[in-house]
Amino acid sequence: MGKPIVAIIGKPNVGKSTFFNYLAGSRISIVEDTPGVTRDRIYADTNWRGRNFTLIDTGGIEPDSEDVILSQMREQANLAINMADVIIFLTDIKQGVTAADKEISVMLKKSGKPVVLVCNKADNYEKDKEAIYEFYNLGMGDPHPISATNAIGIGDVLDSIYENFPEKTDNEEDDDIIKVAIIGKPNVGKSSLINKILGENRTIVSNIAGTTRDAIDTYFENEEGKYILIDTAGIRKKSKVNERIEKFSVMRSLLAIERADVCLMMIDANEGVTDQDAKIAGEAHEAGKGIIIVVNKWDEYEKDTGTLEKYKKDVYAKLSYLTYAPIIFISAKTGQRVHKLFSMINDVSKQNSMRVSTSVLNQVINEAIAIVQPPTDKGKRLKIFYGTQVATKPPTFVIFVNNKDLFHFSYERYLVNQIRKEFGLQGTPIRMIAREKTEKGEY
Repeated sequence: MGKPIVAIIGKPNVGKSTFFNYLAGSRISIVEDTPGVTRDRIYADTNWRGRNFTLIDTGGIEPDSEDVILSQMREQANLAINMADVIIFLTDIKQGVTAADKEISVMLKKSGKPVVLVCNKADNYEKDKEAIYEFYNLGMGDPHPISATNAIGIGDVLDSIYENFPEKTDNEEDDDIIKVAIIGKPNVGKSSLINKILGENRTIVSNIAGTTRDAIDTYFENEEGKYILIDTAGIRKKSKVNERIEKFSVMRSLLAIERADVCLMMIDANEGVTDQDAKIAGEAHEAGKGIIIVVNKWDEYEKDTGTLEKYKKDVYAKLSYLTYAPIIFISAKTGQRVHKLFSMINDVSKQNSMRVSTSVLNQVINEAIAIVQPPTDKGKRLKIFYGTQVATKPPTFVIFVNNKDLFHFSYERYLVNQIRKEFGLQGTPIRMIAREKTEKGEY
């Protein structure tokens, strides 16, 4: 068993996301005064009294709603309840106990999970404390009045959560987890891929562009390893990002790329590589992440002899800076080749974290120099003294030279290609930094 899981449950617009963001210590959930903004489960790791736990923010439950999205949000909340070790039932003290609160309390009692009842928006404790007694009628124990906006009363809630945690196990902390962000423009099948991997309706899947508004984290484990899957909101062209909430989603997708170890860059086989795909892939490349190009909907694409190789060439022609990234052709709908993704993810993550010894690196550099002499400019020749690796994720090398201005991009690219040829480093960018150093050893 991993870290304890705490789910925040409640009807729409009671302040779940504000409460979640305060506990998580960052603005992870979209906070907007519009019911139904948080549609999927949002995850974050946090800590109280030395115990790490995972917090889930859910879409608000509308018990009687027939609306497609709202009914799916209710299903998502049910999944969160099933996964949780402790449930925070968040209500609005200003609204009092509503019919929706009563229905949710019945559902939570049926779950058999420990529940901490929290009454939010108690911004004026003296004024609001009388209203707290009504919430005893829910039969969920002592209600905790808080103000998520003003951070009042939250310590007592955390203490109550802590007291309901299961006993700590030895394998709660595990650093051997690969974070995988699924990125791409809207409607390329990102949520469908995660649903196929998990075998459950983990994220809301519909044909409404922009349905997944937040970046969603899901823990997944199989025989290949342990993973956090980050399903991101589809990134649209800036000209189409008019809605304020959607602007937050673009930012969240870019943050998801930052948090990931490996990015699955999804492309619609029928559309091919678009300008928007190139921009999104460029974000992952610039961030130094491991990248796998995933061509989805391959089952729908018309094929003949040599189609696959020709398609690969077209992809690399349009994403010329990503020729190091492997390509896999899948169908998220049928599951075609989806099982092969994880060995690729493991390989790319390993390459992105690879460390090369200084002696071996300099042997490769010296051989490269012997094959192609460094360039000259106005009678001055570039001298390369030695190189060393200074970082991983991505592999980053500092090359000490006599004159940085002589270290042209073309020769840098040549050295990078020689390093790739020797060490592989498939699926990861390589960064190279030139630093001036005189022959006497002065910087």
